[in-house]
Amino acid sequence: MTSLNFPYCSCRDSPLLFPTSPFQSKPFLPSSKDVGISGRLVLTSTIRLGYRCSSGLIVRIQTLIYANSLSHGRASIKGPREVQFAAKAQPATEELVEDKLGDPQTSGDAIRQHFLDFYAARGHKVLPSSSLVPDDPTVLLTIAGMLQFKPIFLGKVPREVPSAATSQKCIRTNDIENVGRTSRHQTFFEMLGNFSFGDYFKKEAIKWAWELSTSEYGLPADRLWISVYQDDDETFALWHDELGVPKERIKRLGEDDNFWTSGVTGPCGPCSELYYDFHPERGTSNVDLGDDTRFIEFYNLVFMQYNKKDDGSLEPLKQKNIDTGLGLERVARILQKVPNNYETDLIFPIIEKAAELANVSYALADDSTKTKLKIIGDHMRAVVYLITDGVNPSNIGRGYVVRRLIRRVVRTGRLLGVKGDGMGDRQGAFLPILAKKVIELSTNIDADVKTRSSRIFEELRREELRFVLTLERGEKLLEQMLADALLNTRGTGTAPCLSGKDAFILYDTYGFPVEITKEVADERGISIDMNSFDIEMEKQRQLSQAAHDTVKLAVENGANLAEDIPDTEFLGYNTLHSKALVEGLLVNGSPVAQVSKGSDVEILLNRTPFYAESGGQIGDNGFLYLKEAENEPKALVEIKDVQKSMGNIFVHKGTVTEGTIEVGREVEAAVDPNLRQRAKVHHTATHLLQSALKRVIGQETSQAGSMVAFDRLRFDFNFHRPLQDKELVEIEGLINQWIGDGTILETKVMSLTDAKGAGAIAMFGEKYGEQVRVVEVPGVSMELCGGTHVSNTAEIRGFKIISEQGIASGIRRIEAVAGDAFIEYVLTRDNCMKQLCSTLKVKAEEVTGRVDALLEELRLTRNEVSAARAKAAIYKASTLSSRASTIGTSRSIRLLVESMDDVDADSLKSAAEYLVDSLKDPAAVVLGSCPGEGKVSLVVALTPGVVDLGIKAGEIIKPLAKSCGGGGGGRPNFAQAGGRKPENLLSALEEAREQLKNLLEK
Repeated sequence: MTSLNFPYCSCRDSPLLFPTSPFQSKPFLPSSKDVGISGRLVLTSTIRLGYRCSSGLIVRIQTLIYANSLSHGRASIKGPREVQFAAKAQPATEELVEDKLGDPQTSGDAIRQHFLDFYAARGHKVLPSSSLVPDDPTVLLTIAGMLQFKPIFLGKVPREVPSAATSQKCIRTNDIENVGRTSRHQTFFEMLGNFSFGDYFKKEAIKWAWELSTSEYGLPADRLWISVYQDDDETFALWHDELGVPKERIKRLGEDDNFWTSGVTGPCGPCSELYYDFHPERGTSNVDLGDDTRFIEFYNLVFMQYNKKDDGSLEPLKQKNIDTGLGLERVARILQKVPNNYETDLIFPIIEKAAELANVSYALADDSTKTKLKIIGDHMRAVVYLITDGVNPSNIGRGYVVRRLIRRVVRTGRLLGVKGDGMGDRQGAFLPILAKKVIELSTNIDADVKTRSSRIFEELRREELRFVLTLERGEKLLEQMLADALLNTRGTGTAPCLSGKDAFILYDTYGFPVEITKEVADERGISIDMNSFDIEMEKQRQLSQAAHDTVKLAVENGANLAEDIPDTEFLGYNTLHSKALVEGLLVNGSPVAQVSKGSDVEILLNRTPFYAESGGQIGDNGFLYLKEAENEPKALVEIKDVQKSMGNIFVHKGTVTEGTIEVGREVEAAVDPNLRQRAKVHHTATHLLQSALKRVIGQETSQAGSMVAFDRLRFDFNFHRPLQDKELVEIEGLINQWIGDGTILETKVMSLTDAKGAGAIAMFGEKYGEQVRVVEVPGVSMELCGGTHVSNTAEIRGFKIISEQGIASGIRRIEAVAGDAFIEYVLTRDNCMKQLCSTLKVKAEEVTGRVDALLEELRLTRNEVSAARAKAAIYKASTLSSRASTIGTSRSIRLLVESMDDVDADSLKSAAEYLVDSLKDPAAVVLGSCPGEGKVSLVVALTPGVVDLGIKAGEIIKPLAKSCGGGGGGRPNFAQAGGRKPENLLSALEEAREQLKNLLEK
């Protein structure tokens, strides 16, 4: 390594290190054509420290070659070993270490694979990341690696493997304002985790975490600090006695920091964390592990060993579990020797692309610009993976998270100066260009990203261009708000101020940065109430945190009951009738021994032919009954729904209509065959519909939700526009062709890997085990599905789409009928057509023409009526013109303010136009009417001479409409409005008369 001395720099005697980037393989040597900066740097032979220039960049040198980041900056050669710079050097907090950014062993992909291989070699089953859309109603998005194992930790489902390792995609937005501003906050991140489900516990978890960190990743042992729960002597001893960590580097922390709880009650336990020390030279006294300038927590071990009871006491869990999380980006930061998570090879290529589009250099940028680039780099990863997992921008739920992140990227890009697509097309979008870089980096994270790239690009392009228009509307709204702020303080002597609530509306609804709002307001001499703005921001932040930053892991009331009840054996693929044993009865959620006539009950059976709601298909209906026997009365339960609970226990919900049912008795279970057939028909038709959609509108479309009911099916899918009539006809035609083909369905059980390899499509939102059921319509469809299906497509009989509509941005919904529901639909429509033919006295094929003719007749009649009303209004107006008063001394201005009783809005407009013309210029006319119950119509019409005086019709009508409980607007010479308070009309007209009179007299 080589150092630099500064004989002419203000930081004389302070060695400076050139910036380096991990992503450019060729070294950079400053050329003579580059412009220099003052202060001569002379290469010498040793290196000691790194320094930060006033621009904020850390400079490093490896050998005598200058690192590549300077290719974005300016330097000049004054001699073979001299370089000049215009930057003052300040001591850097980052430690100078050998650069490992180009080392493939420390790449993000290598770190991830190393982790998984390490734990696989120790008996862990490597499982794939679950979707960012969790199968858990307590959280909006997947926020932790343990989420997919929550049912196992709760004891709701049995473990399929004793231990597992994953690399889980996660999203957290509760600290979104810190993204880019700190070294570690991100919205999207990968959490590497190893989990034990009663297999191993503290000793192994701690030993392996230490071995992975020191022996495998090569972290210096003397740089690692440990935190333990204050009362957890066992864990302290394992770290100190077993592994030799000095006592001074093991910190005991309190319950807030190192005792993990899932909620008020439920599984909990102490935890232990590993920290990396960037500055060991600061010693071991008065150490604060929360000091982000010195430490970073990178590995968290949770020892799930207690159950917290209602009274707050702790009882040992029967099965002790391990839940860990190692932050991939954090470890990459440490191993790659970069100052923050954003400059790792997991994110920095996106930042470099954003800098290129903005025509700036990250290396030479100021802190504000770097922060903006980091925000873009982070958020782009989040939105790409969210869209991949089926989340599209909308104004609710997960969709709002995506929309908010996209809008932050767009407005941040505009602040950086990105125009259009950043590559010359001013009307283009730059998000798809950044998304391409994210997709390039996705290979080892999520294979689905590349296959769905077209939809990702289209969704981002459409959302960006739409938001650009929203931003423009926000700019117009800001202009109006500033004008109102000035108007409200005119003549009062107080300084104009924009309310914090208005600034927040611009920020939250229109994505308008408060920094720009403040800058524009300052130009007009208007301040912003930042205190109230901060209050609104805090309200939003609290709501976001309360909803999304914790995983609820409480033991539910039924958990104790579930301990004694095995999973329900499902027989419904092969039979609709079976005998079963009553394992449990619940009334209002509480266990009971028996239930009598008239009671609603939930029944748990050891086996059942009833299908429980899942995969979009609703639960079966039917009956449970006890046949009448000697000394035993008959009992009958009508089953109205079946749900899954606590894993794979079927809960039969119904009402006892006869007799008494008891726990331990054997019952006959019978599914309603007609309703089951309807469900089977609609479920298979749903599979055919998805295949038809892919063939007609493109393979990129994918399922976003579904419902299979007895009377219809509903299918939600990703698509950016309404389907055309000819497309719907083609889809129906394909499906009915497949139905007519009479194809026999094939059902197989195979491994998840084999199923995906065969091309099977996974159903939206479903979670799959090692073995999956594959339903195939040969040559048409192959899907992973646990639902019930017809054996031959001919059973479907017919298919008809009854509606197609948008339900959210980028999400369309088709509702359709098949089988018996299709026949019923067609018969109903046929009866309606017969009635129309009878009423109109035409044949069926002539109905459309006859209806069009009737509509035209109706239109002409309405026009005639409207014209007659307008003539009547004009006639009435002619009688009012004599009531106009003359205002002004130097110039006579005619003013008429009148009520015209029940004249409709169009006629009122005609009357006002007539009066303005008849009164001659200059004149002002204000008319009002009550055309119906609870309705007010208002018109203000001004001649050019009055408008030239600075009076605008819109400004006159606004307070008038407000008094009448409404609103409106228009051009300077003509404005219309409506209201809902007819009782205020006369007084409002008098106020308008006085207002105009005062203005005209001036």
